[in-house]
Amino acid sequence: MKIGFDAKRAFQNNTGLGNYSRTLISSLVKDFPEDEYYLFAPKQTAMYNLDALPELKVVLPEKPLHRWFKSAWRSRFVVKDLLRYQLDLFHGLSHELPFGIHKSGIRSVVTMHDLIFERYPEQYNRIDVFTYRRKAKYACRHADMVVAISEQTKQDLMTYYHTPANKIAVVYQSCDPAFGVTWTNDDIAALGAKYLLPSQYFLYVGSLIERKNLLGIVTAMNTLKGAMNIPLVVLGNGSSYKKKVKEYLAAHGLTQQVIFLNEHVRLENSELPGLYQGAMALIYPSFFEGFGIPILEALWSRTPVITSHGSCFAETAGDAALYVDPLDPGSIANAMKRVVDDPSLVKQMQEKGWQHAQRFTPEKCAAAMMKVYKQLNN
Repeated sequence: MKIGFDAKRAFQNNTGLGNYSRTLISSLVKDFPEDEYYLFAPKQTAMYNLDALPELKVVLPEKPLHRWFKSAWRSRFVVKDLLRYQLDLFHGLSHELPFGIHKSGIRSVVTMHDLIFERYPEQYNRIDVFTYRRKAKYACRHADMVVAISEQTKQDLMTYYHTPANKIAVVYQSCDPAFGVTWTNDDIAALGAKYLLPSQYFLYVGSLIERKNLLGIVTAMNTLKGAMNIPLVVLGNGSSYKKKVKEYLAAHGLTQQVIFLNEHVRLENSELPGLYQGAMALIYPSFFEGFGIPILEALWSRTPVITSHGSCFAETAGDAALYVDPLDPGSIANAMKRVVDDPSLVKQMQEKGWQHAQRFTPEKCAAAMMKVYKQLNN
């Protein structure tokens, strides 16, 4: 089978959508080498190192007009290249398919990670919402199969776009296998010394936006002030919401208790598992997610997880997490205190987390996706 991918995110996105693309493609190539794989991308970068994957064929825009207008090539004109390479199937890995693919005769799959822009449109630019909606609706309407990364996303696709249930396959994602490699205490200590991290810390990983609820964490820390002063390390970027959080920290004397790591250093991707493994817990009290990949990264790292009730979180964390009300800082504070005060609970969470994470191995995720491909190609 000749399978093509929209590989823009694999080469240009260093976070969620990029990690999803790279992990899935690499796993498919490794576990199903009998098939041919093509990466269609506006440009190729070192972000996705293909040295160990010589089987992958990269297709870039060739015509001068397409090289000048790469976004137009990716969103429409690439269809002619898909036909030229005689693909059996094309997979849009991030919410969209090229316009016109439904007339090409090529089978298509699209992965939908979430419909957060439909649920919380006020948190997005209106033009962005219009663009996202147009692309997502086209993809869901014309794809031969829609892949949802969680049952929560499947329900949202049915609710917002009336996508038929029998057209949606839930295929969970995995994360980089590096998170499953245990760091020694000495290596964790060396990482901490390199970046001047405290010996004990809680960890927050994610964009600094309202939906992710960093303000809920620091408000919880304020309720614990005096009783427990363990700092929070924040890995993520933001603008207006970050400013709002910093104003709260300054007003409550907590500025020194929160370390915005991106402001001081550039953490290497290879060091991220060590950052997780050095943390007392990942705190992830988001209001809504499609999957919540930092939760899975923490489970693989044997790091306790504090996350929210509702949304997709029970799917991702299973029985391994402490669940909180994201609107109640007292609930978050209580979970933080339990992690600090109860070593036996921590050990239990670590073991349960590791066991639950085995549902999301790269091999299982690749096999589930290949099952979708084969069903369409029969």
